[in-house]
Amino acid sequence: MNRKSLLAAVLLVAAASWPAEAFDLEQFEKNLTVTTLDNGLTLLVYERPTAPVVSFYTYVDVGAAQEVPGITGLAHMFEHMAFKGTATIGTKDFEAEQKAMEREDRAYAAYAAERGRTGGPRADKLEELKQAFEELRDAAAELVARDEFSEIIDRAGGVGMNAGTGADLTVYMMALPANKVELWAYLESERFLGPVFREFYQERDVVQEERRMRTESRPIGRLLEQFTATAFQAHPYGQPVVGHMSDLQSFTRQDAQKFYETYYGPSNLTVAVVGDVRAEQILPMLERYFGRLPARPAPAPLRTREPEQIAEKTIVLPDSSQPVYMEGYHRPAARHPDDAVYDAIADVLSTGRTSRLHRSLVRDKQIAAFAGAFNGYPGTKYPHLMLFFAMTTPGHSNEEIQQAIRTEIELLKNEPVGSEELQMVKTRAKAGLIRGLASNGGIASQLATYQAQRGDWRELFRSVERIEKVTPEDIMRVARATFVPTNRTVAMIVNEVAEGE
Repeated sequence: MNRKSLLAAVLLVAAASWPAEAFDLEQFEKNLTVTTLDNGLTLLVYERPTAPVVSFYTYVDVGAAQEVPGITGLAHMFEHMAFKGTATIGTKDFEAEQKAMEREDRAYAAYAAERGRTGGPRADKLEELKQAFEELRDAAAELVARDEFSEIIDRAGGVGMNAGTGADLTVYMMALPANKVELWAYLESERFLGPVFREFYQERDVVQEERRMRTESRPIGRLLEQFTATAFQAHPYGQPVVGHMSDLQSFTRQDAQKFYETYYGPSNLTVAVVGDVRAEQILPMLERYFGRLPARPAPAPLRTREPEQIAEKTIVLPDSSQPVYMEGYHRPAARHPDDAVYDAIADVLSTGRTSRLHRSLVRDKQIAAFAGAFNGYPGTKYPHLMLFFAMTTPGHSNEEIQQAIRTEIELLKNEPVGSEELQMVKTRAKAGLIRGLASNGGIASQLATYQAQRGDWRELFRSVERIEKVTPEDIMRVARATFVPTNRTVAMIVNEVAEGE
């Protein structure tokens, strides 16, 4: 048996050995209750009494794509604010704190107005207003009971409390003992019922530093930002999730309040609860807490669509780091009928040490330290990119990487993928589904994500069924239509010293 056959056999055995609960749709459906509250919020409760713990996952259908110039980075900023507490949690005296924040806001508005003054700010006046703002900001901070929200979770035995923001989404997650479900329901609904945005301007400074560290101080971060902005000339996918620095230095607490009122209505929230619970027992309680969120109109859909790319685009970033190469091709959104075909292409090229890009660039030619391909950049809700990337090894060039990647792409266009290789793709898809459903947290995130993004959690299982139907002819058809020069954006870090070693 050759190496490919052996790997396929191992994967098949592994898939067959997992518990039936993990991938049996009919059994899965029996344990799941889906409810939409009167205010539009969707609740998914999955009963999994394997241990006395419960995982929670809140999916908010908003990300950087919903931002406009002037407030880029605000979705991510709101994620930070969601941990600052409520009118009753995180404050020493909320009435006094609220008045202090109002004074702080007025002082900041005066400072910002002088900073943006036509003809330029007056230096003495600007410094005076800045000092007044900072004094009031510090005075408001004295009334904050810091980290009280997270400390309540910690004392209750909570683990894994985290959040994340992307181009399409903002998510919040944690796990607690099964007897703390009501505590979570109160805290989670309370922080979205009336966020107070305390320490807003201090946290804005934190996000600015995050941008400096992750984007401005890292060659790959700078390259990705340039690449994304170039690939998307119209659609907001071209905006950085962390935001532009000028926006991070200027948006206000009032901007955050308006963003919350627009995008954090209950019809934009999907909440998954997975673990040692009984749906019939906890749903009335969940409805009592989350039903408090006032119904709001659904956010307006995005109007801007990325036009068809008609010319190849190239970005060259001089830098002293090791050369990096990437190229991306526009492809349809995740709900497109060919989504499974794109997933199959990414798997063939990039999954594991037997993948085509690894074998060619890393193992055989030894021109790359790593190489890969993936879908879903920078999001999946709207038409996005399939991305190819590699980092050169010393003495090799981006041109070599480019030629090697395109050789593999041309093979996909002109030679059918073998039945054995394609079967490995399909087997790995099943194994991936199983791994994703092996824990409470994994189930919660998958349920909420597919329910929100695809409109039905069952699409999680159907996505595997669709990959099962992918044929070699499908791969050739999609590759020929997608991987053409005019649909391509190229970006590379060039270090003449490194490439000449």
